[in-house]
Amino acid sequence: MTARIIETNDTPLKKVEVEGVTADIIENALKNARIEMDAVLFRTAMSPGIREQGDCFPMVANREGKMVVGQFGSFIGPFMEAYDAEIEEGDIILTNDPYMCNAAVSHLPDWIVLMPVFKDGRHIAWTAMFGHMSDNGGMVPGSIPIKATTIYQEGIRIPPTKLYKNGELQEDLLELILHNVRTSQWNRFDLNALVAACKTAGRRCVEMAERFGDDILYSAMDIMLERNYKAMKFIIQNFIPEEPRTFEDYICDDGMGMGPYKIKCTMWREGDVAIFDFEGTDPQAQSSVNFYLNEDMFKMFFGSFTINVVDPHIVFNDGFYDLVDVRIPAGTLLKPKFPAALSGRTHALGRLFDVLQALLGSGAPDQMLNAAGFSDSPHLFYSGYDNREGKDGEWFQLFQIGFGGIPGRPVGDGPDGHSLWPGFTNVPNEFIESYFPLRIERYETIPDSGGAGLHRGGNGLSVAYRFLADGDIAIHDERWLTYPWGVIGGQVGLRSTKRLVRIDGSEEWLPSKCDGIHVNAGDLLYFNTWGGGGWGDPLARDAELVLADVKRNLVTADGAKDYGVVINDGSVDEAATEGLRAEMREARGDEISTFNFGPSIDEIRASCKQETGLDAPEPPVFR
Repeated sequence: MTARIIETNDTPLKKVEVEGVTADIIENALKNARIEMDAVLFRTAMSPGIREQGDCFPMVANREGKMVVGQFGSFIGPFMEAYDAEIEEGDIILTNDPYMCNAAVSHLPDWIVLMPVFKDGRHIAWTAMFGHMSDNGGMVPGSIPIKATTIYQEGIRIPPTKLYKNGELQEDLLELILHNVRTSQWNRFDLNALVAACKTAGRRCVEMAERFGDDILYSAMDIMLERNYKAMKFIIQNFIPEEPRTFEDYICDDGMGMGPYKIKCTMWREGDVAIFDFEGTDPQAQSSVNFYLNEDMFKMFFGSFTINVVDPHIVFNDGFYDLVDVRIPAGTLLKPKFPAALSGRTHALGRLFDVLQALLGSGAPDQMLNAAGFSDSPHLFYSGYDNREGKDGEWFQLFQIGFGGIPGRPVGDGPDGHSLWPGFTNVPNEFIESYFPLRIERYETIPDSGGAGLHRGGNGLSVAYRFLADGDIAIHDERWLTYPWGVIGGQVGLRSTKRLVRIDGSEEWLPSKCDGIHVNAGDLLYFNTWGGGGWGDPLARDAELVLADVKRNLVTADGAKDYGVVINDGSVDEAATEGLRAEMREARGDEISTFNFGPSIDEIRASCKQETGLDAPEPPVFR
């Protein structure tokens, strides 16, 4: 089963010689087209998640579907293998169902638009864009139900479908889809924006073909892929060991009382090929925290992470895919069987980056190993009817992605309160307060939440949301049970917490994964995210840097003692600091382990209630 491209011009494209300068011009023009896709989308979309936060991923691919420029890797290959139909000029395809497109997307709120680019009846390229929709129907507003046990509970499933056929919008189909979502106006505008972005990049591809010739454009794209192949081949040969290296980490819980869930991966190299084997990963979960991970998607994660660490100037594309072999056992957390729920896959997605960078970095920790902190992408949902003056009881629905602490790194401290995804930005507080019945009463970093180290882990954020209308909230977060680990002497980061203070003064700790929590006007939610783990020996950090952090309210005077630094009257007490550091060195001994995971799982279970205000989850039971 595979898609069939229908061309009226059957003259085949040819590989031709392309001058280096010409190839560079085309490469930069394609990069600009990819940036223009974002610009069109952000200026046209309506939902804050896309317009303000940038929860979308653009791509330009060659005619075979291999991404040549984009934010992440191509999903066209898996889609083409799953789509059994003809594709003609003017067609634009929409889908959101992971099970219908070989996990080209991984949960239903992500809607993909794919557009074949034709010139003179010949297929020359693809453009594609997917964005996270504010709502997809289903059990709860926002369409990421915690307690879903099947994908049927997570909203409308859109199989690969021609939204446009021969250039004509299929209006009845669109209305049927929008009839099944709560935010139909936002989804309509966002979908139009995705289409507009793809059309914009498509025009740029045609313009380049008209300027340089079809064969030149086709060959230049191949050169871009070959450049990436050669660069990644060098990286794999020099950074991936032949001896297997294994690492495992955990998703804290599934939102239904069970956890943690293990993600395990073994990495090694055979010849020029890097192999990643997820044997030993726990079976699929009962709830929506499963992540249907396409093998090509993981290759994309590996390539994106590696290139950014080794040489960010390398153009990231799909040229290296033949150099990576990914093995994911069926029926596991990362390859669940249909119809398992998938909407909460963000937690495993975030945790994969911690696992991946641990595998890649532990062979050369002084140069490449980060601590943990690429741990999650916390979500807050708030919805209801706004009965404030002038609002006339209109429906509102907020979806917002929060930020945590980025880990300490070989090159320096982790950023405070930063997104897991490098292209994301925060939704301005002024925007939220203008469009939703919310007041942001606190937006600040949490002192001491980043793990102590030679390079400090980034601090998490504390955001205090005052609800101004009755409604319901949902929270999706992680690292509340397991710690963001430190490396080569660095300490663990602080775990996340969520505390709700009711208008009557009563308080309650909320689970990191919960929905359907009713709030009243006046209630206050403290949404505290995790801190990144520390990197390196904290006793080796310059005491004046610790003092500077104290003055910036990033570290407290008591927290400075984790670095062996004593601060009195706003300055470093050098004698006391020297004595404290000597005591701490003697107490710990000379041996420093590569990873510091903090307390064991059993110890965490025993102290969970006291430290987090929540009961520890039960060990998973797998059917």
